Amino acid sequence: MALLHGGELLARHEVAPRRHAELALPWAEALLAEAGIGKSRIDALAVGIGPGAFTGVRLAISLVQGIALGLGRPVLPASTLAALAEPFLVVGPVLAAIDARMGELYLGEYAADAEGLPVALEAECLVPVGEAAAALQARWAVRPGRDGASVGPRLRVVGSGAAAAEGAWLASLADRLSEVVPEALPTAAAVARIARRDFLAGRVLAPERLEPRYLRDKVALTAAEQAAARAARAG
Repeated sequence: MALLHGGELLARHEVAPRRHAELALPWAEALLAEAGIGKSRIDALAVGIGPGAFTGVRLAISLVQGIALGLGRPVLPASTLAALAEPFLVVGPVLAAIDARMGELYLGEYAADAEGLPVALEAECLVPVGEAAAALQARWAVRPGRDGASVGPRLRVVGSGAAAAEGAWLASLADRLSEVVPEALPTAAAVARIARRDFLAGRVLAPERLEPRYLRDKVALTAAEQAAARAARAG
C-alpha cells in the first residue's frame, strides 16, 4: 500500500499470502493518518492490474473500484510487470519476468523515460518457458536502429520468472544479462510513481472501466494436462 502526498511517498509493504484483504484497508487508514489527510483529499486511486495471480489481481481491482466509486474518484491502472521493473531502471533496461505457472512466463521489457519511469519496449506477453529465450533473441535481432537504447548486451532480469525451470531458460541469453534478480517483487510504491506520471498526463479512468490484464484466458490445467506436464518435466 502506498500514498503520494505533497511530493512525499509513504508506503507499507509485506509479503503476506492470503492476508491482502485483511491488511489493505487498515494500511490505507494508517497511511492517511500518517500524512495527516482524510479520504476526501484523495485525487485518484491506482492499482496493479496484472498480469499475475488471478485471485490477487481481482481482489486488488475490486477493492480499488469500491473505494473509488464511494469517493467519486478516477482510477489509474498500472501494469504489474512495469511496477516490477521500475526500481531497476536506474541502471539500464529491464526484462520483467513473472512465473505464470503451467509452464509459462509473463514477460515485459522496459527502458526508462526522462523521469526514470518504465516505457514498454514491446507488448507484454505470455510465452512458454521453453520458447522464451528464442522469442527474446528474435525480438532483439530486429531491434537495432529502432530502439538503440535497448540493443546493448547488458540487460537485468527481475522477478519470479527468472527462477522458472530452475533458471535454465536464461542460459542462452547469458551474454546479454548483467544481473538476475528472481526475488524481486512489484511494490505499491512503484505503482504509485507510475500512476503519478499518468495522472499528470490525464490518463485516468472511471472506476467501472477498470479491467484486469490477465494475458491468459485459461487459468488451470485439467488432471490429464497436469499429468502430461509432470511427465514432460521428468523427461
